[in-house]
Amino acid sequence: MKEKQQLFSEYKKNIDYLHDYLGIEKSFDLIQLDVHYAERNMSLFMVDGFVKDEILNRLMEFLAELESEHLDPEPLENLLKRYIPYVELEQTDDLNDAGDKVLAGPTALVVEGLDVVLLIDARTYPVRGPEEPDLERVTRGSRDGFVETIVFNTALTRRRVRDRSLRMEYMQIGRRSQTDICLCYIEDIADDSRVEYLKSILDKIDTDALPMAEKTVEEFLSGEHWNPYPKIRYTERPDTAAAHLYEGHVLIMIDGSPSVMITPATYWHHLQHAEEYRQKPVVGAYLRFVRFFAVLASIFILPLYYLFSISPDMLPEAWSFIGPAEAAAIPLIAQFLVAEFGIDMLKMAAIHTPSSLATALGLVAAILIGQVAVEVGLFTNEVVLYLAIAAIGTFTTPSYELSLANRMVRIALLVVTALFGLAGYVIGITVWLLNLVRMNTFKTPYFWPFLPFNARAMRDVLIRSPIPLKNRRPAFLHPKDPDR
Repeated sequence: MKEKQQLFSEYKKNIDYLHDYLGIEKSFDLIQLDVHYAERNMSLFMVDGFVKDEILNRLMEFLAELESEHLDPEPLENLLKRYIPYVELEQTDDLNDAGDKVLAGPTALVVEGLDVVLLIDARTYPVRGPEEPDLERVTRGSRDGFVETIVFNTALTRRRVRDRSLRMEYMQIGRRSQTDICLCYIEDIADDSRVEYLKSILDKIDTDALPMAEKTVEEFLSGEHWNPYPKIRYTERPDTAAAHLYEGHVLIMIDGSPSVMITPATYWHHLQHAEEYRQKPVVGAYLRFVRFFAVLASIFILPLYYLFSISPDMLPEAWSFIGPAEAAAIPLIAQFLVAEFGIDMLKMAAIHTPSSLATALGLVAAILIGQVAVEVGLFTNEVVLYLAIAAIGTFTTPSYELSLANRMVRIALLVVTALFGLAGYVIGITVWLLNLVRMNTFKTPYFWPFLPFNARAMRDVLIRSPIPLKNRRPAFLHPKDPDR
């Protein structure tokens, strides 16, 4: 907790303190504007670039018209209610708090004779427009998405959730950064104990700053830092966020990030996509089935193909064609590992490649590397085929974090299968399942409703049910209103 500095009785000491606290002369974008209105000295402290010039100019016009009698007998009351016609006004008697608020964007007004500092929230931020997020595109649906400004994100959410019990609770985290955070939930639905549990964790975060925004907070919330599986789902779509609010989830919005955190999130939440609900129920159920099949293929198909390749006697006669027809220059397991690392290298290269050069990168990957590698005998055609299937399954996974975790599991399964054969494959899958079963996400079993089993909820996971038939909230959230 930062130490409080009460206002001094002398106006000069107050402005000198704020001048030194903010380092006015050491930063060109911090401004102190000394003015004299109504026979009183006044000082405005602000950050250039955060202030709306037209609003500030208008306020100064009002102040310029002040006469000394306008401030008598209650100067603070008159300023707040009559002569500063602006909606977002606050006051504080703590100079340190006033300085921190200035760094966050509002303008501080120090008036001679007043025992408080007036805070005028006339700020604006450089911000991009709400665009459809790249990771969550849909063929039909809204094209807006969250942005890096928290106020815009709360507005996009409230636009879709016009519920009087929607709560947006404000917090700040970071001793130095003082990053704005919003805890968002529907009070009449969300479980109170879950909300309080999240608040208690957030209150205990003690760090200088949140340089990676939501990713920094996730490390404090999730624990188990060496476990690759995500316990928090991210979304940049306001409609997806609204849907989870109606179910009873609690959202965490962080200023500076377009990604909203959805808590809690089970393994199956990471496999849902808005596209399934933008189509008819039968089509949506089919899309979900294809997605699940692709995700499972991305994990198991490469280790299984390798197992059959080294143990062809395990295959029935009709499936004897599985396995490399010709031996390559390097062992099969090395081909898989080199190809896996090569795909990761291409993904990283794509991130750093300008869009104008993306086509050239694709040609290099497909022709100069893939085709040539097969022709010279480094890779076999079967390896390229099955690796492509696994890669497609990885890209089909809606959650980028889950796709990376599944990728690491696939590589681990390949290695243990190469070392121990069938026993390694079976033990590897068993360890993977046990890891998922033992995990908890904010006191909720990560593999629910598969374990512990809930037939009705598991049906809703596997099949995209029609909205009228799925008119209920997930039981694991303990909603106050289970049925809408």
